Amino acid sequence: MLDRDHSVDPESQTTNEPGESFGDILSQYEQSHSHRTETDEGRKALEGTVVAITGESVFLDIGFKTEGILPVSAFTAVGETPKRGDKVPVSIKGRDQEGYYELSRLKVERPKDWSSLERAFADKAPIAGTVTAVVKGGLSVDVGVRAFMPASRSGARDAAEMEKLVGQEIRCRVIKLDTADEDVVVDRRAVVEEEERATKEKRYSTIKEGETLQGTVRSLTDYGAFVDIGGIDGLLRVADISWSHVNKPADVLKVGDRIDVRVLKVDLEKKRISLGLKQLLPHPWDLAGEKYQAGQRVHGTVTRVADFGAFVELEKGVEGLIHLSEMSWSKKVRKPSDVVKPGDAVDVVVLGVNTADRRISLGLKQALGDPWVDAAGKLTVGAVVEGPVTSIQKFGAFVQIAEGVEGMVHVGDISAEKRINHPQDVLKVGEVVKAQVLEVDTAKRRLRLGMKQLVPTSLDEYIAEHKAGDVVTGRMTDVSGGRAKVELGEGVHGSCKLDPESKEEAEKPSEGRVDLSALTSKLQARWKGGEAGGKNEAVRSGQIRSFRITKMDPATKRIELELV
Repeated sequence: MLDRDHSVDPESQTTNEPGESFGDILSQYEQSHSHRTETDEGRKALEGTVVAITGESVFLDIGFKTEGILPVSAFTAVGETPKRGDKVPVSIKGRDQEGYYELSRLKVERPKDWSSLERAFADKAPIAGTVTAVVKGGLSVDVGVRAFMPASRSGARDAAEMEKLVGQEIRCRVIKLDTADEDVVVDRRAVVEEEERATKEKRYSTIKEGETLQGTVRSLTDYGAFVDIGGIDGLLRVADISWSHVNKPADVLKVGDRIDVRVLKVDLEKKRISLGLKQLLPHPWDLAGEKYQAGQRVHGTVTRVADFGAFVELEKGVEGLIHLSEMSWSKKVRKPSDVVKPGDAVDVVVLGVNTADRRISLGLKQALGDPWVDAAGKLTVGAVVEGPVTSIQKFGAFVQIAEGVEGMVHVGDISAEKRINHPQDVLKVGEVVKAQVLEVDTAKRRLRLGMKQLVPTSLDEYIAEHKAGDVVTGRMTDVSGGRAKVELGEGVHGSCKLDPESKEEAEKPSEGRVDLSALTSKLQARWKGGEAGGKNEAVRSGQIRSFRITKMDPATKRIELELV
């Protein structure tokens, strides 16, 4: 890179006479160099080669012993970045104090006389000029004659930018010309805007979908970031910033950041360019199918909550869904926000993985343990349990006996004393009750309970006073199908399996209410007197016989008998 302090004095490199003018030098150059080109207007133009670049200046070899110089802004203003070796059409304006040729990239001429100004005004053609000073209401511009440029037409946003224009060569257009009063007004803003549109049009045509570009974040919104990719803006939507969930672009980016982006879509008609940042990184779902398996316990963070469930980030770019139904064993969850909220760290169990659709089903309640696993070992038929009534339906009441485990008491099993039309007649939600386990179905997660079974009856007393092997007397009240129903006392019945060889007499029991006290006395008398029927005597309904107790089940209140 050239160092201006070590440049050779241009005066020592030329053989020009002291009185030789700059115009003479330029004329000599144009006559002696073959790499000049002829422009449409018939004027000469030079081609310079970039040889060095500093923070503010670009040095070019223009074929002279001394380099030419251009400000870096001459390139950036048209969306270009100068590089060593670039070929640039230029023209010479003069020399600076250090002897370098001051160059211009303007492809328009500076008017030489009033007729040139009149022609430019009529053709609305851009002309070259140099800003000489800030004056009241605008700027003074040298366009061959002194011209005025209103501040509103300068293209500068504020007074500071207007100050920076002083000394610069600019393109402008004559918008008022009065040769009599020598009144000339020029407009820079219109030319700048036209050049920007032309630059953007050219830029749009060169950008291809799929290519990677470097850009600068120009502004941020809630829905994305606008990125300058060389004179035009592309939109980087929030969803394309990262594979992980991003709430808003400002959480990840800031204005001025230099980032690499991929062109996702170019809409030439609407002049829109969609950009992606995450597309430059590997997709985390590429390995998710192997990493996550059904039944696996994993840790994650709740990112957002919807009506149907909660999304949990397992790693950047990989989210799973806890459905509403998978949040609790014990209660019906009406909305996910009652259980979790964004930012919560949770342990979950993988229920299923669909790599094609990039979906993972998660369970929160499974990570807490299935209460039915423990309940299956503790709940046996006949066991007495206790818990609050959780809900009441017409057919029965539900009782919670453990976290996540409820049993149902049918309306017919609530009371033995009276008929219940509706459970709410005797129970209320929240009331703590005791019940007996009547049936357990762990596969269907069903538990049947009974409350009336805990109320002592004459059957309970009978069972308490007898044991298997005891010989008792009873009356057969129903004989059919190889079995007989036996009445052992008031409210006490047993079942007897008959010998297939026994002769059954189909005799209906006498109708009407039986005098049980008389029956009891009769049974005792016949037992003592040995009048009970023998074992081989044909059985019939109403017959009083002797039986041996073979089995008693206090839980189900069943008594099994055999004939003696």
